[in-house]
Amino acid sequence: MMTHDQYLATRRFDALDGVRAIAAVLVVVFHYGGPNWVRANGWIGVHLFFVLSGFLITTLALREEARNGRVSLPEFYIRRAFRILPVYYVVIGVVVVFAYFRGLGLRHSGIVEALPWNVLFVGEYHQMTLFGQAWTLGVEQKFYLVWPLLAFGIGALSFVKRLSLSLGLVALMLALIPFMPYAGAYSPILIGCTLAIVLHHRKGFAALRVFTHPAVGLVVAAALIAVQTMFGEITELLGDEGGSITGTIYILFAALLVPSLVAGRGPLVWVLSRRPMRFIGERSYSLYLMQGVVAMALAGAIPQFAPHRTLTAIAVTIVGLLAADLTYRWVEVPMIDVGRRIIVRRRAKKAEAAPMAEAAEPALAAALIPTDERERISSNAAVR
Repeated sequence: MMTHDQYLATRRFDALDGVRAIAAVLVVVFHYGGPNWVRANGWIGVHLFFVLSGFLITTLALREEARNGRVSLPEFYIRRAFRILPVYYVVIGVVVVFAYFRGLGLRHSGIVEALPWNVLFVGEYHQMTLFGQAWTLGVEQKFYLVWPLLAFGIGALSFVKRLSLSLGLVALMLALIPFMPYAGAYSPILIGCTLAIVLHHRKGFAALRVFTHPAVGLVVAAALIAVQTMFGEITELLGDEGGSITGTIYILFAALLVPSLVAGRGPLVWVLSRRPMRFIGERSYSLYLMQGVVAMALAGAIPQFAPHRTLTAIAVTIVGLLAADLTYRWVEVPMIDVGRRIIVRRRAKKAEAAPMAEAAEPALAAALIPTDERERISSNAAVR
């Protein structure tokens, strides 16, 4: 098991790519696997994505703050924009062009009406044909806009204040569910943020250290799978209409699994870190976005893939990964690099401006000193 210092020094968590891979495939199976996969409750893969998003974004911000004393919000937003926006808009374009040439009728299919909502990342309020799953991106984008401002925008907060903020927001989002249907979607992201805050703190890491043990990680993973496959039965047992309590239990198990994946060892980490899992995980964002248009293209080209069944889910996953690999190589990675270059140039300009500002400081200071005092300082300097 890692020490806290080793955890802070770890730059990449390979096993989390494996979790992303599972989450993406679960969503595809939920949409196209048919009745044989009902118990898999693949829709819950979205919760895994959300927990990981909150954890990773907050961990990166906390480490930047530890290095530099603060978090650069402009750089944060540049990184997020070039990571999320380019492939998102490319896939929207693919959906519109595909729907047009397939003769779906952009107005009849509701694409024209829903397009502005999805372009502005409020698709959760007006989902678009072949792109309905993108409502989750609307939730994440609003989180990316607000959370850094609250948690890092006013400067370095103490561990207790930041932890209280994240827990308070979790409670608020859960309380708002009856009034705002999508409020509950923010709670898994914020639970991921809370986990990041706890693990970053030395005492918090020590408190959760037991969950980094490989055996404990396997137990938590088993509990997670049990809740996922018996979600309906647990909901009924608890009298949990709507599944919010059961969903929260699942999210907590997902969060408690993360320490064993980022600061532990063992068979679970080994499996999730294998190259095929990393390959799918790295392309999971594009796969998630492309699944709708890929499924319709397959159904149109090969009628056997029109019914929702296991074979269809496998085909959509394979072809979706091939399409996702193209967007990953040609859009995602190049645009992430563009964002990095912009940040590098921005830092270089700041570095160039800093010496000029330092050189100007003595003259500015002198201008603020009365004339007789300036003469005294000048005279003393000449003597020395």
